[in-house]
Amino acid sequence: MQPSTIAALAAFGGALVALAVYHFLAVAPALGRLHATGTAHDELLGAGSATGTARLSSLEEAARAHEAQAGRVEQRLMELERVARTDVSQVGFVRFNAFADTGSELSYAVALLNREGDGIVLSSIFSREETRTFGKAVTGFKPLQDASKEELGAIAQARDSQI
Repeated sequence: MQPSTIAALAAFGGALVALAVYHFLAVAPALGRLHATGTAHDELLGAGSATGTARLSSLEEAARAHEAQAGRVEQRLMELERVARTDVSQVGFVRFNAFADTGSELSYAVALLNREGDGIVLSSIFSREETRTFGKAVTGFKPLQDASKEELGAIAQARDSQI
């Protein structure tokens, strides 16, 4: 063999060795990182089993379902708020002695109102011979008929108990 052929083969062998070293030191780790990135991408989009397009479609469908559910929740909330406006949520109660000859505060006034202050105030007047009960309408925390100080006190308690 000629020395120039041997030199060419040696140069070619050295180039192959240099290429192999470069592959193992630079290219192989970069390919490993690229493969790991691709795997992570596929897992994020398709949980490892579906294509990215199918995963995005399922995410869009889930978002539409959540929007529909949020609409139903909003509608139910509006319905509950409408009911709550008329619900008896304000209560005031005052006990008192209606007459000087009776004790133990057996007479009382109770106000049953909604959040706007609409409802009733009931009074029970106890005496030794009989008990009488009275009812009066209330609008906007104000009785529509003349009210006693105890009835007004029950209405004030109800107004102050507002949540």
